[in-house]
Amino acid sequence: MALIRWTPRRDANDLTSLRTEMDRLFEDFLAPVPYRQDWTAMTPAVDVEETPEAYVFRADLPGVDPKNVKVTVNGDTLTLRGERKREERKANGNLHRFERAHGAFERAFTLGTPVRADQVKASYKDGVLEIRVPKAEEAKSREIEVQVG
Repeated sequence: MALIRWTPRRDANDLTSLRTEMDRLFEDFLAPVPYRQDWTAMTPAVDVEETPEAYVFRADLPGVDPKNVKVTVNGDTLTLRGERKREERKANGNLHRFERAHGAFERAFTLGTPVRADQVKASYKDGVLEIRVPKAEEAKSREIEVQVG
């Protein structure tokens, strides 16, 4: 960021420069965010909940055909892959904005504890994919009674 010296004079040129600066400020504000230039990149939002028995993942996948989703568990890593197809439109009107994401996606989550990969369950309802990953017995917390001697 450049530093600009402020001068307290007020005249017609200052008002013109103020207007120019305000115009630049609004242009910068309304310009696309640099780190999010690709509005069509698909990255589903995922909530991760840990219960004493399992990890529960809930992924927002509206418009994604469940047949295009693959869930894998390898060791302590859960991977969610899929694809949302671009909707083909044959309308007579003009499309002014295209913001709904489409394309292939992949999310991987390292759990850090042993899990029971053979008992993972995935269900899809109302555009939300829920995955339950049970913890292995050695990963479950246990309460140990303190013996009084």
